[in-house]
Amino acid sequence: MRRYSWLCLLLLAACKGGSDRTQADISAFVDTTEAALGGLYAISVDPDLPEYRPKAGVAGTLSSIGSDTMNNLMALWAEEFRKYYPNVKIEVEGKGSSTAPPALIQGTAQLGPMSRPMKASEQDAFEKAFGYPPTEVSVALDGLAVFVHKDNPIDCLTLPQIDAIFSKTRLLGYPQDIRTWGDLGLSGEWANRPISLYGRNSASGTYGFFKDHALGGGDFKDNVKEQPGSASVVQGVSVDPNGIGYSGIGFVTSGVKTVSVANKEGDPCFAPTPENVYSSRYSLWRPLYIYINRKPNGEMDPLVREFLNFVLSKQGQEVVIRDGYLPLHTDMLKAERRKLGLDPDNT
Repeated sequence: MRRYSWLCLLLLAACKGGSDRTQADISAFVDTTEAALGGLYAISVDPDLPEYRPKAGVAGTLSSIGSDTMNNLMALWAEEFRKYYPNVKIEVEGKGSSTAPPALIQGTAQLGPMSRPMKASEQDAFEKAFGYPPTEVSVALDGLAVFVHKDNPIDCLTLPQIDAIFSKTRLLGYPQDIRTWGDLGLSGEWANRPISLYGRNSASGTYGFFKDHALGGGDFKDNVKEQPGSASVVQGVSVDPNGIGYSGIGFVTSGVKTVSVANKEGDPCFAPTPENVYSSRYSLWRPLYIYINRKPNGEMDPLVREFLNFVLSKQGQEVVIRDGYLPLHTDMLKAERRKLGLDPDNT
């Protein structure tokens, strides 16, 4: 199912009650929803980002194969890009970040979106095929969130606790396995409830990032319910009061809440808000990438160049916000433009 702005969807849901819904009801609903979304909709693009200026004669076909996390973002970029260039066809397939490198090597895609950096083995395979490395382009930022059911009273977890919840190896040093919500200090009806785990499959960049950064490179428990996409993870947690899962913050819904994260016991807890991601106070954040095949000092494919020119513009970064992710700050965006030989200011 296509994923639109969650705020828009939830507003529609609030208004479906017709005349039975008062303005106060709807206002309270919006306040609750904005809190659940962690303030994402307060973010806006930097006014200093370069404006996109369309070029004449742009046409052709682009194929994008890679990240499930970025699937909707790529589709939205394609949709907006085609408003400038109706003669361009863009095909988007998102089955996991691990599908991007072979697609670039085999030439079945010109764009390889990934929610993690390429592994050394993937880069080696690319270099063996072409004699030079792939070009990595940072296109957005994401807070990888830990979600629990909206009724769960847990508010903060340390990274070692998260490791002990999801991992059988506990490389971050938590002294005991965590299997019930009572193991995390919840009492009453929550004390003996078993924790139900939701995660991604191994083809996913989100799986790899979480494994490296939240599990210290350790092994997931065998009872993690592996899901084919991030939306499925969040949906699973939203209908399972005992559930906990992880995905990009852009997949948040009103049925779940995000858990703040502390690096270790005694450290402050930080929620995956824009401010905390930009300042790196929230630990589980990451760039989102598009990889391309570009010969060093060579010209890019004109259509690939123009698509990335759009993505790395004010209009392109506004799409990032619409999809629930965070835009690049000006310095970072201009650095990515220079890397590609694009005018940093698009003057």
